[in-house]
Amino acid sequence: MKAAVLFVKCLEHEGVEYIFGIPGEENLDLMDALLDSNIRFITTRHEQGAAFMADVYGRLSGRAGVCLATLGPGATNLVTGVADANMDHAPVVAIAGQAGTDRMHKESHQVLDLVSMFAPITKYASRLPTPDIIPEVLRKAFKLAQSEKTGACFVEFPENIAKMETEHEVLPIKVPSRSEPAADRVAYAIELISKARHPMILAGNGVVRAGAWHELADFAERLNIPLANTFMAKGVIPFGHPMALGSAGLQSYDYVNCGFDRADLIICVGYDLVEYHPYLWHPTRDRQIIHIDTTSAEVDESYPIECGVVGDIKQSLIRIAAKAKPHKGHLMRPLREALIKEMNRHADDTDFPIKPQKLIWELRTAMDMNDIAICDVGAHKMWMARMFRCEHPNTCIISNGFASMGIAVPGAVAAKLSFPERAVVAVTGDAGFLMNSQEIETAMRLQTPIVILIWNDGGYGLIEWKQMAQFGRKSHVDFTNPDFAKYAEAFGAKGYRVEKAQDLAGILKTALADNTVSIIDCPVDYSENLKLTEQLGEMVSPI
Repeated sequence: MKAAVLFVKCLEHEGVEYIFGIPGEENLDLMDALLDSNIRFITTRHEQGAAFMADVYGRLSGRAGVCLATLGPGATNLVTGVADANMDHAPVVAIAGQAGTDRMHKESHQVLDLVSMFAPITKYASRLPTPDIIPEVLRKAFKLAQSEKTGACFVEFPENIAKMETEHEVLPIKVPSRSEPAADRVAYAIELISKARHPMILAGNGVVRAGAWHELADFAERLNIPLANTFMAKGVIPFGHPMALGSAGLQSYDYVNCGFDRADLIICVGYDLVEYHPYLWHPTRDRQIIHIDTTSAEVDESYPIECGVVGDIKQSLIRIAAKAKPHKGHLMRPLREALIKEMNRHADDTDFPIKPQKLIWELRTAMDMNDIAICDVGAHKMWMARMFRCEHPNTCIISNGFASMGIAVPGAVAAKLSFPERAVVAVTGDAGFLMNSQEIETAMRLQTPIVILIWNDGGYGLIEWKQMAQFGRKSHVDFTNPDFAKYAEAFGAKGYRVEKAQDLAGILKTALADNTVSIIDCPVDYSENLKLTEQLGEMVSPI
C-alpha cells in the first residue's frame, strides 16, 4: 500500500478522532488518504489554532490530540501550541509535511530542519526517511505522548516518502500497567503524616491526568488535611469540600499561601513544578515535603523531598489514607472562610466598567457546574484561577506551564467537539482574543456553539499590573480594539456589548442559549488588580 495510506491506518489504529490542521503541497498524499478514513479533518485558519485545539483536546480526553501542518512556515506556526502542550503535559502528536529527502541535504525552498527545531519542545521528534518505519515511529510517538508525564511528540513526513509503497502493517498497542508504590515509601509517608502537627496538601494537574480526584478527596477528608490546588488542578476536589482551600499561585502572599507559612509538612500530589514555582510557596526550604506522583520529583533547591512515593497515584493515596493517623482539626479554616467572603463580596456590585469579581460571579451563576471554561492568559486568568469556583476537574482549563496567550478561542472549539453536550465558554482578554480570533470562522463552519467572553480593557492588563506594582507607571501597553459586536456579526456569529453591570447576567444567559457562536464584549475595571496586590501585600495570616 502507499505509505500515506499506512500512515492514516496507524492513526486510525491509535483511535484518532480528529486531526486539526491546514493542508499544503507537501502533505497532499496524506490529505488524499484521509478522504477514505473515518478520521475527521478539522480545517483551521492558522496552524497555531490547530495546535491549541490538539492541546486542549488532549488535556480533556487524555488521548493524544493530533495537529498537522505543511513544511516551513506551516510547521513553525505549530511551535507555540506544541510547546504549550508539552509544558502543560497535554498529550499531542504534531505532524508536518516536508520536502522530499532528495533535497533536504542542501539549501532549498521552505526547507528547515524540523526535527531539530521541535526536539527541545517535545518528548520525541523523528523523521520518516523510509516508509517501512511508519508503524514504529507513530506507535512510539503516541506511546510517549500518552505516557506520564504526558506531552507532545513530533513526526516529520517527507513528501516523496508519502508516495512510496510498503508492505508493513500497524503495530499492536500494548498499554503498560501502572507501577505500584514501594511499600517502604508508603510506610514512611504514613509515619510523617501521623507525626505532623500542621500538614497541608498541594494538588497538581497530575491528579487529573491520573484520574485520582476521588481518591484525593477521600484522602483529605479521612485525614482531615486542608488542600490547595494549582491553577491547572482546579476542581480536583470540589470547592464545596470541607478541606478545599482554593487555588494557590496568585501572589507570593495570597490567602492560601498563608497556609504554607504554617504547614510543617507539605504533601505534593501530582504536582508539576512548572505549574507553580516552589520558591514562591517554599522560600524557607525548611519544611518536610512528601512527593506523591507517577514519576520521580524534579530537582529544585526549594523542593527538597523527604519522602518520594512514586507509582500509581490512586493506590498511593488509598494505602496512605488507610493507615495514617487522622488529624483532629486544622488551623487553616479561616483561609477558606476569607476566600469565600471575597468571592461573595461583589455579587451585587453595580459599578461600571465591571469589576473582575462581579464578572466571575455572574459567569459562575450562568454556567452549570459541568460546563467548561477555557481561560486565556492575562489578568483575567489570575482572577479566574482564584475566584471561579469549580466542583469538577477539567471544567476550567488554564494554561500555566507555558502560559501562552491565544489559547482560549481555538481551545473552546476543541472542547465543544470533545463534549458537545456541555456549554463551553472561552474566557479571554481583548489582546488574547485577537491573537486567534480567525478561528471563529472555524467554529461557525463546524457549527460548534461556543460563547466568547471578552474582558475588554484596551491594553495588556496583566503587564500593566506588573509595571505599576514594580515601577509605579505603565509602558506601551495600550491599544485600540474593533467593535467586537460587529466583528462577531461579520463572521455570522452573534455579538453583544455589556453597557451596564445589571445587563451582564441576562446577556450571559441569552448567549449560552444561542446555539451558535456568541461574542460578549464586556468592559472590565482592572484597577481592582492593584487594589488586590495592595491587599495581599498588607495581609497578615488570619490563623
